[in-house]
Amino acid sequence: MSTASPTSSRSARTALLAAGSLAWRELRRFFRQRSRVIGALVQPILFWILFGAGLGGSFRMPGGPASAGYANYFLPGVAVMILLFTAIFSTISIIEDRREGFLQAVLVSPIPRFSLVLGKVLGGSILAVIQALVFVGIAPVLASLGAVSPVSLDLPWMTWAAAVAWMAVLAFLLTSLGYLIAWPMESTQGFHAVMSVFLMPMWLLSGAFFPVPEQGWLAWIMRANPLTYGLAGLRRLMSTGDPVALGPLPAWSTCVAVTVSIAAAIFLADVVLTRHKHVA
Repeated sequence: MSTASPTSSRSARTALLAAGSLAWRELRRFFRQRSRVIGALVQPILFWILFGAGLGGSFRMPGGPASAGYANYFLPGVAVMILLFTAIFSTISIIEDRREGFLQAVLVSPIPRFSLVLGKVLGGSILAVIQALVFVGIAPVLASLGAVSPVSLDLPWMTWAAAVAWMAVLAFLLTSLGYLIAWPMESTQGFHAVMSVFLMPMWLLSGAFFPVPEQGWLAWIMRANPLTYGLAGLRRLMSTGDPVALGPLPAWSTCVAVTVSIAAAIFLADVVLTRHKHVA
């Protein structure tokens, strides 16, 4: 026997409908801006090609075979960079919406603040996953044209499904983090400053460029970086070779526990901040 009242069920449907409408608004706004669509993919592709070509000859995975190419190693890192960049640019819209008055209109409406947070985060997360999948799809084509060394993405469909789901979790975490930073900001310049000194170093020190050292101060910083575990999980899922060639990665269970718990904690912090932080 259900104990849920019709009023509570109606309120839940209204909240989800509002969140879905806000998420759909983010998607429409993104695809209407062609320069944003192109820029979101071109920069990561250039990163992958230039660094893959420049470092490919000198890269050797610790404990892995010499055949482990840098382009193959760097590919999950670029996918995470796309997730991060999309999260950044999606949450900048919070500052723009405040300046245009849209955010104030949403806040005085009868929908719960939870719907605003969920809609913004879901919209950014969906965009991030779409762009990351486009990059992963064209990466083998670029490799076959000789832009970088050959890459191997011959994965079972169940592994691909798990990789897409994991990208969605990472996108949710990064978009929630971008929301947390953008909400109290009053200018896009301030947001870009935080991105430069916090978000980009977080990606650089996640194991995207180079494996986590076995010891030293840099190893401690990289192990304390939550994005290290998200990237390690994606690297495990996208690997087609010997697990030894992956280098010293955290266990899969550790990756899941750290990434999911931090994503949930940041999203909860977003909801609390939105409920208590006044928007002028």
